[in-house]
Amino acid sequence: MSSRVTLVSRSALALALTATLVACSTPSTEPAAPRKSGDPEGDAAKARGEAIVVGRAPAAAGGLSSIVILEPKEPREFPPQTGMPIMDQISQVFTPGVLFVRTGQPAEFRNSDEILHNIRVRNDETKEAAFNIALPTAGTFTYTFLKDGFYDVGCDIHPAMAAVIIASKSPYTALAETDGRFVVDRPVPAGAYTATVFADIRRVDLAVEIVAGRTNLGEITFPQSK
Repeated sequence: MSSRVTLVSRSALALALTATLVACSTPSTEPAAPRKSGDPEGDAAKARGEAIVVGRAPAAAGGLSSIVILEPKEPREFPPQTGMPIMDQISQVFTPGVLFVRTGQPAEFRNSDEILHNIRVRNDETKEAAFNIALPTAGTFTYTFLKDGFYDVGCDIHPAMAAVIIASKSPYTALAETDGRFVVDRPVPAGAYTATVFADIRRVDLAVEIVAGRTNLGEITFPQSK
């Protein structure tokens, strides 16, 4: 009797093992979960046909920041600015010291000091005046730059005050860290671009291809002078 029970038990065990092996070898009909890339920001941009653009520009002299502007090779309509750029005057300092504005779209200038200031703005290359106005305490002034370029900002009442405005039709710009690392301010649609990099008085123009997801422009260098 004992032998029969043992035999039956062994048979049941064999059947159970066979069923388990069959179940394990049967392919699952449920789709596998997608693998995570570790770059959710890049994945989200890729789904929209855009890229997070990063890189490293040459460091500017004197602790200043290098500037990067991406211009598409083919004409395209840019999205409107989502918020008005603002330059304020606080404790006799222009804030921020470097301001990007969109050409053809308004920027605002403020005076948060308790004293009268004036704002003098002119094109750095042509020396053409953009505007020169007095701005009392709590005053505001709105201006639209019509030409791309760099603009010097000063206060005739307080000569130590200075700032820079960069006007660009393209919204794809970056202000680099002091060591040159940069991230373009917004996702960039995939395509062919010219990357213009400024570091103090130096400039370089590079043809780059922006690929959806994340594009690293790598270490940007200036050509060696001959």
